[in-house]
Amino acid sequence: MRSLVPVKIDLQQSRDWPLRARAVVFEDLMDQYEKVEKIGEGTYGVVYKARDRLTNETIALKKIRLEQEDEGVPSTAIREISLLKEMQHSNIVRLQDVVHSEKRIYLVFEYLDLDLKKHMDSCPELAKDPRLIKVVTLWYRAPEILLGSRNYSTPVDVWSVGCIFAEMANQRPLFPGDSEIDELFKIFRILGTPNEEIWPGVTSLPDFKSAFPKWLPKDLTTVVPNLEAAGIDLLSKMLHLDPSKRITARQALDHDYFKDLGLMP
Repeated sequence: MRSLVPVKIDLQQSRDWPLRARAVVFEDLMDQYEKVEKIGEGTYGVVYKARDRLTNETIALKKIRLEQEDEGVPSTAIREISLLKEMQHSNIVRLQDVVHSEKRIYLVFEYLDLDLKKHMDSCPELAKDPRLIKVVTLWYRAPEILLGSRNYSTPVDVWSVGCIFAEMANQRPLFPGDSEIDELFKIFRILGTPNEEIWPGVTSLPDFKSAFPKWLPKDLTTVVPNLEAAGIDLLSKMLHLDPSKRITARQALDHDYFKDLGLMP
């Protein structure tokens, strides 16, 4: 049985991977990349903190398993590589290299000390504690889900982004509930308790109670004082209680709040 020979694809030499990629065969991946420790693991692979022996740079090494892939490289990996190769931005993790052998692919990333999961204290080490995971996800859960709606769509994601947007401005969570009812009440205390006039059909949702306290909405400028007028307007549209009136992701990107940002190299 022949031994595997990894193939290293230099992304810096080609913007059209894999059509014009320059492949360099080398005997041992570990000759260049020294694994330091495992920092994450999922269904399709493992992520290691590693060191580039040539540059002494700390990098992240993501191994994608191919053993159970009958059709070769999974489409998800191809999409990830293609998108990351095109998206060169200071706020997007940089894909530095791709190393491919018969049974695995290694993606070489710049190493970041913190990811969003660790930032929200929901890293994999804590996944065995359901209380932690539930508390964290509650903070970004849309009201239609909290009220038991079984028909929801992409507006729930816009709501979550709105919560994160406010958290970035305030440097603290906007709705840090510790139970579903507490989360709802934290939302209502700021945005007001919904009724049929504000949100048609809300009183018919399974978990809506007519006995809910009737809070009036607060002025968002006092809730998120670090946002200017355009930011407050965008936030209010992302956190509209009625999902049918919530701004879409495309509309949000076209909002005036982003007009002056321009494109970064």
